[in-house]
Amino acid sequence: MSATAAATHTSRHPLLSAILLALIVAAMNIGLWWWSNLPHGPEDWKGPIGGFALSAFQRYQNPLKNDFPSEEEIESDLKLLSRYTSRIRTYSTLQNPQVYRLAERDGLDVLAGAWIDRRLDNNELELEALIAQARRYPNAITRVIVGNEVLFRGDVTPEQLMAYADRARAALKQPVSIAEPWHIWARYPELADHVDFITVHLFPYWNGIPRADAVKDALNSYRALQQMFPNKHIVIGEIGWPSNGDRFKYAQPSVSDEAIFLRQWFNMAKKGHIDYYVMEAFDQPWKEKLAGRTEAYWGMFNADRQSKFPFTGPVTEDTGWPWKALAASLLALLPMIWFARRFTRFKLMGRFFFAALIQLACGLVVWSATLPFNFYLSWIDWTMLVLLFPAQIAILAILLINGFEFTEVLWRRSWVRHAGMLRPDPPAKQPFVSIHLACYNEPPEMVIVTLDSLAELDYENYEVLVIDNNTKDPAIWKPVQEYCEKLGHRFRFFHLEPWPGFKAGALNFGLQETDPRADVVAVIDADYVVRPDWLATLTGHFHDPKVAVVQCPQAHRDFEHNRFRRMTAWEYDGFFRIGMHHRNERNAIIQHGTMTMVRRSALEGTGGWSEWTICEDAELGLRLMHAGYELVYVDELMGKGLTPADFKAYKSQRYRWAFGAMQILKGRWDWMTRKGPLSAGQRFHFLTGWFSWFADALHLIFTLMAIFWTAGMVAAPNLFTLPMQLFLIPVIGFFFAKAIFGIVLYRARVPCGWYDTLMASLASMGLSHAIARGILHGLTREKTSFVVTAKSRRLGGSNFAAFAPVREEMLMAIALLLCVVGMAKGYGTQYVESTLWMFILAAQSIPYVSAVVGAWIAHKAGDKAG
Repeated sequence: MSATAAATHTSRHPLLSAILLALIVAAMNIGLWWWSNLPHGPEDWKGPIGGFALSAFQRYQNPLKNDFPSEEEIESDLKLLSRYTSRIRTYSTLQNPQVYRLAERDGLDVLAGAWIDRRLDNNELELEALIAQARRYPNAITRVIVGNEVLFRGDVTPEQLMAYADRARAALKQPVSIAEPWHIWARYPELADHVDFITVHLFPYWNGIPRADAVKDALNSYRALQQMFPNKHIVIGEIGWPSNGDRFKYAQPSVSDEAIFLRQWFNMAKKGHIDYYVMEAFDQPWKEKLAGRTEAYWGMFNADRQSKFPFTGPVTEDTGWPWKALAASLLALLPMIWFARRFTRFKLMGRFFFAALIQLACGLVVWSATLPFNFYLSWIDWTMLVLLFPAQIAILAILLINGFEFTEVLWRRSWVRHAGMLRPDPPAKQPFVSIHLACYNEPPEMVIVTLDSLAELDYENYEVLVIDNNTKDPAIWKPVQEYCEKLGHRFRFFHLEPWPGFKAGALNFGLQETDPRADVVAVIDADYVVRPDWLATLTGHFHDPKVAVVQCPQAHRDFEHNRFRRMTAWEYDGFFRIGMHHRNERNAIIQHGTMTMVRRSALEGTGGWSEWTICEDAELGLRLMHAGYELVYVDELMGKGLTPADFKAYKSQRYRWAFGAMQILKGRWDWMTRKGPLSAGQRFHFLTGWFSWFADALHLIFTLMAIFWTAGMVAAPNLFTLPMQLFLIPVIGFFFAKAIFGIVLYRARVPCGWYDTLMASLASMGLSHAIARGILHGLTREKTSFVVTAKSRRLGGSNFAAFAPVREEMLMAIALLLCVVGMAKGYGTQYVESTLWMFILAAQSIPYVSAVVGAWIAHKAGDKAG
């Protein structure tokens, strides 16, 4: 069958096509898991291992809490190790003293250690116990070590340590040594005169050496020590590589890196006849709280006594990857099939893209749910995971919602619901339109310009009601009243004082005064200049009895030469070019309180304008959808208004929208969550349409938590640890994905250049804090003041006063900057987690910095306008 024939065949069988597409994406998912877990092929190892450093504490035991293994547990560990080696090394003779008796019974050779630290009394007890045990079990303890990295920690002086070693040598027949890192032996060469052999610890990982060069680095250190002490036998007391934890400079901990390093080392040490002990036999989770996350993962066996890797054949990083890959594919399969079947009107690339996005989200869910089991987590860690996991699900949900908009806008074949301008009706068939213009404290010259545009409408059957509510100064409303009288009988002016209900109250008054002939009520803002053909080319849509609303975009004028007004004008344009089309596909547009026309009978029949919310326009649109009406969106610029005058007004308007959205969400929750008159698509858009704003609220909460946690990491690093990559990678991925989605859509749909695109993005990000406050206040409060958005330029102040509207944003930006500086000084970039965390802190600051920059641009633009 040819490719063309196959495509035709699948297009005629949408379910088959959907299943095939889903299976292809699922197979790609499994392939990605396979690729990321490709086996590595180090040289096989088949001989015995030189020796193991042994700490016999079990998974949940901790010597710091006096929780020690039983004799049965120690014996089990020794029997396990005896299958791989005949030698072990210990660190303390006071802890787990039964090791030596059991080791002698199992025929194990022991390099016994006495723990030396700042506790001089305890040092005496350790030394006495070492001497006693070495004398008691001479067949098991063949060599002894006095002190482990004592000088490295600075616990005692070199003279004190050498004195301890001299006492042990005088009391014992067994050879005596001191264990220190390579650089300590180089700094204090006199130590060699007080030992029978040299014990050195070699850790390429802590030198920041990449695993590929690690064995070579260890051998170079070993040979340098041989040259310094040619007459001393050298024992490598600790050498290894961690399987998990934090990256250190260029050294990355992983199971495969540990396997490759150790297998290469085993073969190299055998060829060079090197005496060594692997650090260490078993993972020790208790060490994480003592010395950092990586310290828990040095074992060749995990804390459950399972070998982490094979000694022959390829090494796989995650042996459980096939089950995880299969789980992710099965989790995504039905949603992918449903989507690909339901949206056959999308181009193939669009269906493939969104199916891949579904698969990616399911893969991240499986990854996030299973990754914690690779770590030794405390109950506190698990509690944090349980609390944060829903947040990760929310992030993925927002990503999918944005991805759906991205897919539909870019890869639709055509808009399903597209409405445009109509041929004007003859006057006899024109619906009578009552235009309502509510204003409060607006500059009369601005309102007069709007009235002039309404007077020039190319339409016969209309009236204009100007409703001024609660303007105190007659010098503001009287000129408008006088101008309405000059314009003739079509224009009626009403001054209401006092009057409740804000704009909704004024519009409800207008309904009472509307001409009985009116079939349609049109609403515009006091700053709008409308096109003459606004009514003539659009009222024809009301001939369809199902149509209750005809909405045009909220557009702007007189912004081209003012940098602040320009950036805000293009920021508004994005929603009307992208979001409104996306919502219109399912009859779920947001009705706006300007450039909108409403069927009068539908408006009055559903209760008029709601005065319980400050977003009465959006609530009315939802109410009309609930009543079964259609809302029509016509993407034609039929009228243009003024952008907010300054950043304070800009913020205030978006705060009001966010607060009102939450009022609607709470007041109409049952409509949106229960099956009823609203379609699934309408419920989807009204529930998820504000998710991006919820993301702003979560951004604020997360930022406050991040500042607190960073301060803790800098001030008390023993209590506050670096966040795991498990939390960081999805957050960073979401940040990039959302930015890419937004910019690509904007470039595809909004007719402006790159400069305006970037400036609009800056304006949008600068509103994040205002939106977050609006969301949080809207969820926790019943009402707030209705603040009219100032459109005319207000008197400017000093440069310092320019930042008054963004005081909180400035404080947040400064706090985040201090956090980045503190992290840089305290952690630097030696850990991948610290680098990622600094990146996140910097990314978190972008909205706050954008607000500060936006306020400054508004201030300077106002100065130039003045």
